[in-house]
Amino acid sequence: MRFPCTPVLALFALAAASVGLRAQLPPSPDAPPVSNAPAQPEEEAVATIKVQVNLVNLLFTVKDKNGNLVPHLTRDNCSVSEDKAPQTLKSFVAETSQPLTLGILLDTSGSQMRVLQLEKDAGSQFLERVIRPRDQAFLLGVDVNVDLLQDLTSSTKLLTRALNKAEINAGISLGPGPVPTNNPRGTLLYDAVYLASREKLNQESGRKALILLTDGEDQGSRTKLEESIAAAQKANVVVYVILIADVASYLDQGMGYYGYSPMKKMAEETGGRVINVGNNNKKLVAAFSQIEDELRTQYMATYTPTNTKQDSAFRRIAVECHGDASDNLKVQVRKGYYAPSAAQ
Repeated sequence: MRFPCTPVLALFALAAASVGLRAQLPPSPDAPPVSNAPAQPEEEAVATIKVQVNLVNLLFTVKDKNGNLVPHLTRDNCSVSEDKAPQTLKSFVAETSQPLTLGILLDTSGSQMRVLQLEKDAGSQFLERVIRPRDQAFLLGVDVNVDLLQDLTSSTKLLTRALNKAEINAGISLGPGPVPTNNPRGTLLYDAVYLASREKLNQESGRKALILLTDGEDQGSRTKLEESIAAAQKANVVVYVILIADVASYLDQGMGYYGYSPMKKMAEETGGRVINVGNNNKKLVAAFSQIEDELRTQYMATYTPTNTKQDSAFRRIAVECHGDASDNLKVQVRKGYYAPSAAQ
C-alpha cells in the first residue's frame, strides 16, 4: 500500500438556533394561584476566559564522558533554558515504561542491494526485544516511492513478516525532485521522514522515535532536509540513523558518497544520533542494541516557557545535567521546537 498523501484538513462550523413560542392558555381550575410578585432578576452570565498553555515536552538521554548512559538522575540534577532564558521544570521523570511509538524506515533503493538482508535480520531481532504490549510500531519502505509496508501495530509477528517481504526497488524516480527524473537510484528519504512525522506520529502521545536504516543518500524528494527536520521537531520525534552504506557499490559505479552529513544534522537536531556501521553485521547488531538501551534509559521533562508569544518562531533549547563535581555529562536532546501560532 502506497503511503497516503497529506490529507487536506476541513473545518466544519455547526450552528443551531431555535426560538420557541407558546400560545397563552387559560389557567387550569386545579392550577395554583398566579403570583403577582415582581419577577426576580436573572443571574448575569459569567464570562469564561480560556488561556492556551504551551507545555514543552523534552525527551532526552544523558551520558558520561565515556559514553555510558547515566540513569537515576533527578530534577535537581538538570536545568533547561530556552533561547538562553532559564526555565522552571514542571515535571521530571525517568521514562523506562511509558508507551513507545516507533517507526522503522527501511531504505529499499538499489544502493542497498547487498545489505538489505542484514537489515532484515537485525531489525527483526530488535523489534522482538523492544516492542512491548503497550508499544506500537510501523514500517515504511523507502525508494522511488514511500510505501507503508505495515501500519501501526503491537504485533512483532506482523512487523517481522512485513520486514521480511521488503524488496529492493531500483525503478525510475518520477518525482520532480532535485535530481533528474530518470535517475535509477531515487531514494525519497526526506519525504519519508516528513510523511512519517506528520501522518503517523504527530497525533501520537508519549515517546516517539524513527529509526532510519539507510546510506543517507536522498535523491528525488520534494521535501528539503530542513523541512523534514522541522516536521520531526514539531511532532517531538527523535530520529536515529543507522548508516549502513555499501561503499563498494558506490566505488563500482564511480560515485562519491555524501550521506553522512545530512543524516548527522537530522539526528542531532531531533535529539537522536547517527551510528555508522558500514556493511558490518556485528556493528549493525550492536547499533540496534545501543538504541534499545537509550530508549530504555530516557528522561522526560516538561516546562511552560516564559516566552508566551504565539509567533510560530523556532526556540532554541539547552539542557544541562550534572552529577558529582567531577562528572562531565553530555545531554542528547532535540535542539529546539516551534512555538504555536495564534491560529493554532
